[in-house]
Amino acid sequence: MSETDRAATERLTAAASSTDPAVGLRAVRALRELAERLEAVQVRHARNLGWTWQEIAVQLGVTRQAVHKKFGAGRGLFGKEK
Repeated sequence: MSETDRAATERLTAAASSTDPAVGLRAVRALRELAERLEAVQVRHARNLGWTWQEIAVQLGVTRQAVHKKFGAGRGLFGKEK
């Protein structure tokens, strides 16, 4: 992790525990958006390595249907699925 990333993480962590609800809630939103992007990157990586929707679902603690609905064909996130 770079110094820039580390500093951004520390600022976000501090903001998330702020006593000002506006600051805290903005930090929660930023964390949620980051988690969504990270999830998409990792699902794409797993699919590129040949993982099944079921294998991905198990790791995420959700159903195969939920993962496929969120990231599968027709969503436009990864282009056409095989």
